[in-house]
Amino acid sequence: MRVGVLSDTHDNVWATRKAAQFLVERGVRVVLHLGDVVAPFTLRALAEGGIEKAYIVYGNNCGEKLGLKRVAEELGYEITEWPRVLEINSRRILLLHGVGSAENTRDIVDSLALSGKYDAVLYGHTHRVDERRLESTLVLNPGEVCGCLTGRKTIAILDLETLSVDIIELQ
Repeated sequence: MRVGVLSDTHDNVWATRKAAQFLVERGVRVVLHLGDVVAPFTLRALAEGGIEKAYIVYGNNCGEKLGLKRVAEELGYEITEWPRVLEINSRRILLLHGVGSAENTRDIVDSLALSGKYDAVLYGHTHRVDERRLESTLVLNPGEVCGCLTGRKTIAILDLETLSVDIIELQ
C-alpha cells in the first residue's frame, strides 16, 4: 500500500487540489497530512482532487479547529491533535507537526525516532524536505505544499511495505 504524505498546505487550494490529483493519478487515495491545513475549505480541495481518506494532525496555524473537525468528519477524514499514532499495514507510524524552531522540532523528531517504537516518524512545520533513517526508523518531512517559504511545492509517496519514499516536486 502506498500513501500520500503532505504538510503545510496553508490554504493554497490550487496546490492542494493539484497534489491530490497527482496522487490519485498514481493510484494513491489515502493521505497523511502533517499539519497546517489552516482553513476547512482546504480539506475540501483534497476531496475534490479525489482523496478518499485522510489522517490529519493540527498544526500551529490551524485556528479554526471546530470547523476543520466538522468538515473533516463530513468528508470521512480524521483530524486530531498531534502526536497521532497510526497502525496501517502492520506499520506503526507517528504523525506530528512540530513546535518552535526547526532545530527544536528536529530534536523532538529525532528523539521519538530513536525510541525504536515506530517504523516511521512523519512531521511537518519546518517546510523543508527531510528523508533519512535513524537506526531502523524512517524520518520523513515531505516539505511544503504551499510553496510559501521555500518556493518549492513538494509532497511524498510512502510505500508502507518497503518504507521507501518518493519526493515529488509539483510544477
